[in-house]
Amino acid sequence: MLLVENISTFYGNIQALNQIKFRVEEGEIVTLIGANGAGKTTTLLTVSGLLKPAEGQIEFCEKKIDGFPPHEIVKLGISHVPEGRRIFPRLTLLENLEMGAYTRRDKNGLQQDLKDVFETFPQLKGREKQYAGTLSGGEQQMLAIGRALMSRPKLLLLDEPSMGLAPMVVQEIFHIIEDINRQGTTILLVEQNAQLALRVAHRGYVLETGKVTLHDQASSLLQNDEVRKTYLGE
Repeated sequence: MLLVENISTFYGNIQALNQIKFRVEEGEIVTLIGANGAGKTTTLLTVSGLLKPAEGQIEFCEKKIDGFPPHEIVKLGISHVPEGRRIFPRLTLLENLEMGAYTRRDKNGLQQDLKDVFETFPQLKGREKQYAGTLSGGEQQMLAIGRALMSRPKLLLLDEPSMGLAPMVVQEIFHIIEDINRQGTTILLVEQNAQLALRVAHRGYVLETGKVTLHDQASSLLQNDEVRKTYLGE
Protein backbone atom coordinates (compact mmCIF):
# COMPACT_ATOMS: atom_id res chain seq x y z
CA MET A 1 0.00 0.00 0.00
CA LEU A 2 2.79 2.43 0.96
CA LEU A 3 6.32 2.31 -0.44
CA VAL A 4 8.92 4.79 0.80
CA GLU A 5 12.11 4.66 -1.26
CA ASN A 6 15.35 6.40 -0.23
CA ILE A 7 13.69 9.48 1.23
CA SER A 8 15.85 12.30 2.58
CA THR A 9 14.24 15.24 4.35
CA PHE A 10 15.84 18.42 5.72
CA TYR A 11 14.93 21.19 8.15
CA GLY A 12 16.88 24.00 6.55
CA ASN A 13 20.47 22.73 6.45
CA ILE A 14 19.85 20.00 9.02
CA GLN A 15 19.23 16.53 7.59
CA ALA A 16 16.48 14.71 9.49
CA LEU A 17 16.03 11.66 7.24
CA ASN A 18 18.84 9.98 5.35
CA GLN A 19 17.61 7.78 2.48
CA ILE A 20 15.15 5.80 4.56
CA LYS A 21 13.12 3.06 2.94
CA PHE A 22 10.24 0.95 4.20
CA ARG A 23 6.92 -0.46 3.08
CA VAL A 24 3.45 -0.97 4.53
CA GLU A 25 1.24 -3.74 3.16
CA GLU A 26 -2.53 -3.48 3.09
CA GLY A 27 -4.09 -4.62 6.36
CA GLU A 28 -0.93 -4.30 8.43
CA ILE A 29 0.04 -2.34 11.50
CA VAL A 30 3.64 -1.26 10.93
CA THR A 31 5.49 0.61 13.65
CA LEU A 32 8.49 2.91 13.57
CA ILE A 33 10.48 2.91 16.81
CA GLY A 34 13.54 4.85 17.88
CA ALA A 35 14.86 7.42 20.32
CA ASN A 36 13.74 11.04 20.40
CA GLY A 37 15.16 12.81 17.37
CA ALA A 38 15.53 9.62 15.33
CA GLY A 39 13.23 10.92 12.60
CA LYS A 40 9.97 9.12 13.33
CA THR A 41 7.70 12.18 13.34
CA THR A 42 9.55 13.64 10.35
CA THR A 43 8.80 10.45 8.45
CA LEU A 44 5.06 10.79 9.03
CA LEU A 45 5.13 14.49 8.16
CA THR A 46 6.89 13.64 4.90
CA VAL A 47 4.44 10.86 4.00
CA SER A 48 1.47 13.15 4.66
CA GLY A 49 2.92 15.97 2.55
CA LEU A 50 3.55 18.43 5.37
CA LEU A 51 7.27 18.21 4.61
CA LYS A 52 8.72 17.78 1.13
CA PRO A 53 11.55 15.29 0.66
CA ALA A 54 14.77 16.50 -0.95
CA GLU A 55 15.21 13.15 -2.68
CA GLY A 56 13.61 9.75 -3.02
CA GLN A 57 9.99 8.90 -3.72
CA ILE A 58 6.80 7.81 -1.97
CA GLU A 59 4.18 5.61 -3.59
CA PHE A 60 0.69 5.05 -2.21
CA CYS A 61 -1.44 2.40 -3.89
CA GLU A 62 1.06 2.48 -6.80
CA LYS A 63 0.66 6.25 -7.22
CA LYS A 64 3.65 8.54 -6.73
CA ILE A 65 2.67 11.11 -4.08
CA ASP A 66 5.87 12.84 -2.96
CA GLY A 67 5.39 16.51 -3.71
CA PHE A 68 1.59 16.30 -3.47
CA PRO A 69 -0.04 18.91 -1.18
CA PRO A 70 -1.43 17.50 2.08
CA HIS A 71 -5.13 17.92 1.18
CA GLU A 72 -4.63 15.88 -2.01
CA ILE A 73 -2.94 13.14 -0.01
CA VAL A 74 -5.93 13.09 2.36
CA LYS A 75 -8.25 12.71 -0.64
CA LEU A 76 -6.22 9.72 -1.82
CA GLY A 77 -6.81 7.96 1.50
CA ILE A 78 -4.06 8.87 3.99
CA SER A 79 -5.07 10.52 7.27
CA HIS A 80 -2.64 11.76 9.91
CA VAL A 81 -3.18 11.92 13.69
CA PRO A 82 -0.34 14.26 14.71
CA GLU A 83 1.83 14.23 17.78
CA GLY A 84 0.13 16.19 20.54
CA ARG A 85 -3.32 15.54 19.00
CA ARG A 86 -3.74 19.07 17.55
CA ILE A 87 -7.50 19.21 18.01
CA PHE A 88 -9.28 22.55 17.64
CA PRO A 89 -9.90 23.45 21.31
CA ARG A 90 -12.39 26.29 20.65
CA LEU A 91 -14.54 24.18 18.34
CA THR A 92 -17.04 21.67 19.66
CA LEU A 93 -16.43 17.96 19.57
CA LEU A 94 -18.84 17.64 16.64
CA GLU A 95 -17.20 20.50 14.73
CA ASN A 96 -13.81 18.81 15.15
CA LEU A 97 -15.20 15.60 13.69
CA GLU A 98 -16.76 17.49 10.80
CA MET A 99 -13.40 19.10 10.07
CA GLY A 100 -12.02 15.61 9.53
CA ALA A 101 -14.44 15.18 6.63
CA TYR A 102 -13.70 18.49 4.92
CA THR A 103 -12.49 16.82 1.70
CA ARG A 104 -15.63 14.72 1.34
CA ARG A 105 -18.75 15.58 -0.63
CA ASP A 106 -20.92 12.54 0.21
CA LYS A 107 -23.03 14.14 2.92
CA ASN A 108 -25.26 11.09 3.18
CA GLY A 109 -22.29 9.01 4.32
CA LEU A 110 -21.19 11.48 6.98
CA GLN A 111 -24.00 10.69 9.40
CA GLN A 112 -23.19 6.99 9.29
CA ASP A 113 -19.50 7.70 9.84
CA LEU A 114 -20.30 9.95 12.80
CA LYS A 115 -22.37 7.11 14.23
CA ASP A 116 -19.45 4.73 13.70
CA VAL A 117 -17.04 7.08 15.48
CA PHE A 118 -19.33 7.29 18.50
CA GLU A 119 -19.63 3.51 18.52
CA THR A 120 -15.84 3.23 18.47
CA PHE A 121 -15.47 5.92 21.17
CA PRO A 122 -18.59 5.72 23.35
CA GLN A 123 -16.98 8.15 25.84
CA LEU A 124 -17.58 10.91 23.27
CA LYS A 125 -21.23 10.14 22.61
CA GLY A 126 -23.70 12.72 23.87
CA ARG A 127 -21.02 15.39 24.18
CA GLU A 128 -21.20 16.74 20.64
CA LYS A 129 -21.64 20.37 21.77
CA GLN A 130 -18.85 20.31 24.34
CA TYR A 131 -15.80 22.40 23.49
CA ALA A 132 -12.92 20.10 22.60
CA GLY A 133 -10.46 21.98 24.80
CA THR A 134 -12.40 20.92 27.91
CA LEU A 135 -11.96 17.19 27.22
CA SER A 136 -9.45 15.08 29.13
CA GLY A 137 -6.20 14.08 27.45
CA GLY A 138 -7.49 10.59 26.67
CA GLU A 139 -10.74 11.96 25.27
CA GLN A 140 -8.83 14.43 23.12
CA GLN A 141 -6.75 11.56 21.73
CA MET A 142 -9.93 9.66 20.93
CA LEU A 143 -11.32 12.76 19.24
CA ALA A 144 -8.14 13.19 17.18
CA ILE A 145 -8.36 9.59 15.96
CA GLY A 146 -12.08 9.93 15.31
CA ARG A 147 -11.48 13.12 13.34
CA ALA A 148 -8.95 11.28 11.17
CA LEU A 149 -11.37 8.40 10.59
CA MET A 150 -13.97 10.83 9.26
CA SER A 151 -11.98 11.11 6.03
CA ARG A 152 -12.43 7.33 5.52
CA PRO A 153 -8.69 6.65 5.28
CA LYS A 154 -7.17 3.56 3.75
CA LEU A 155 -3.97 4.31 5.69
CA LEU A 156 -3.96 5.91 9.15
CA LEU A 157 -0.77 7.59 10.39
CA LEU A 158 -0.61 7.67 14.20
CA ASP A 159 2.07 9.76 15.92
CA GLU A 160 2.65 9.04 19.63
CA PRO A 161 -0.95 8.15 20.59
CA SER A 162 0.10 7.30 24.17
CA MET A 163 1.83 10.63 24.88
CA GLY A 164 0.86 12.14 28.21
CA LEU A 165 -1.84 9.60 28.99
CA ALA A 166 -2.37 7.46 32.09
CA PRO A 167 -1.46 3.76 31.69
CA MET A 168 -5.07 2.55 31.79
CA VAL A 169 -6.07 5.06 29.11
CA VAL A 170 -3.09 4.01 26.98
CA GLN A 171 -4.21 0.40 27.10
CA GLU A 172 -7.71 1.43 26.04
CA ILE A 173 -6.39 3.52 23.15
CA PHE A 174 -4.26 0.65 21.89
CA HIS A 175 -7.15 -1.80 22.06
CA ILE A 176 -9.09 0.65 19.90
CA ILE A 177 -6.17 0.91 17.46
CA GLU A 178 -6.22 -2.88 17.08
CA ASP A 179 -9.99 -2.81 16.52
CA ILE A 180 -9.65 -0.13 13.83
CA ASN A 181 -7.06 -2.28 12.09
CA ARG A 182 -9.25 -5.40 12.32
CA GLN A 183 -12.05 -3.43 10.66
CA GLY A 184 -9.84 -2.92 7.62
CA THR A 185 -7.75 0.24 8.12
CA THR A 186 -4.01 -0.10 7.57
CA ILE A 187 -1.92 1.70 10.20
CA LEU A 188 1.55 3.24 10.31
CA LEU A 189 2.34 3.81 13.98
CA VAL A 190 5.01 5.95 15.64
CA GLU A 191 5.20 5.29 19.35
CA GLN A 192 7.77 6.03 22.07
CA ASN A 193 6.59 3.01 24.07
CA ALA A 194 8.39 0.49 21.88
CA GLN A 195 7.19 -2.57 23.75
CA LEU A 196 3.54 -1.60 23.43
CA ALA A 197 3.99 -0.69 19.76
CA LEU A 198 5.67 -3.97 18.90
CA ARG A 199 2.98 -5.96 20.72
CA VAL A 200 0.21 -4.58 18.47
CA ALA A 201 2.21 -4.31 15.23
CA HIS A 202 2.81 -6.92 12.55
CA ARG A 203 6.21 -5.53 11.53
CA GLY A 204 8.57 -2.86 12.79
CA TYR A 205 11.41 -0.62 11.66
CA VAL A 206 14.08 0.85 13.95
CA LEU A 207 15.20 4.41 13.15
CA GLU A 208 18.47 5.88 14.39
CA THR A 209 19.49 9.44 13.50
CA GLY A 210 17.38 9.47 10.36
CA LYS A 211 18.31 6.01 9.08
CA VAL A 212 16.56 2.64 9.17
CA THR A 213 18.99 0.36 10.98
CA LEU A 214 16.83 -2.71 11.54
CA HIS A 215 13.53 -4.15 10.39
CA ASP A 216 11.76 -7.43 11.07
CA GLN A 217 8.54 -9.01 12.23
CA ALA A 218 7.39 -7.26 15.40
CA SER A 219 7.53 -10.50 17.38
CA SER A 220 11.18 -10.98 16.34
CA LEU A 221 12.11 -7.41 17.26
CA LEU A 222 10.64 -8.00 20.73
CA GLN A 223 13.16 -10.83 21.15
CA ASN A 224 16.10 -8.98 19.58
CA ASP A 225 18.82 -8.40 22.18
CA GLU A 226 19.79 -4.99 20.80
CA VAL A 227 16.18 -3.79 20.74
CA ARG A 228 15.50 -5.15 24.21
CA LYS A 229 18.55 -3.37 25.62
CA THR A 230 18.19 -0.06 23.79
CA TYR A 231 14.42 0.45 23.51
CA LEU A 232 12.72 -1.89 25.95
CA GLY A 233 14.86 -1.03 29.00
CA GLU A 234 15.95 -4.60 29.65
